[in-house]
Amino acid sequence: MKAKTLLILRHGKSDWDTGQEDFHRPLVERGRLGSLKMGAWIRRQKLVPDAVLSSTAARARATTEAACKTMGLPLKTVSWDERMYAASLEDLLVALAACPKNAQRVLLVGHNPGLEELVDYLTEGQLEVPADGKLLPTSALAQLAVVGDWGSLKDGCARLIAVTRPGQ
Repeated sequence: MKAKTLLILRHGKSDWDTGQEDFHRPLVERGRLGSLKMGAWIRRQKLVPDAVLSSTAARARATTEAACKTMGLPLKTVSWDERMYAASLEDLLVALAACPKNAQRVLLVGHNPGLEELVDYLTEGQLEVPADGKLLPTSALAQLAVVGDWGSLKDGCARLIAVTRPGQ
């Protein structure tokens, strides 16, 4: 069976100084630029997804919109899923199970700690913690090769290809 590609993008750096509640916190300029950079990197690597799943929180929505813009993807490609805000591992697996069965490449945009838990689960602990202690800092992208259907992802069913940060 040919491996599918799962791209896991953590939202860009958000603005803690707005006084907004967590769900409504916007991106700061650095976060917007990181999102644009990662979208451009995805396009250059020829990894443009067939399907996009995104949290509906303001910072995740803005990250998704910026990345899709630079990838040349229309926003109608995005499935906005409110369950992905503060999502547990189980919530993220349920969201992925709803992906179109024929999608070979999926981009998931969301939040920690759920995203790191998902990568750890799918790769059965292949992620090494970098020196700064941040597996997926803001705007970081994990690329995984996944064996199996989106609806039946199991512990260890993926291989970590790379974790890319916008500054790289």
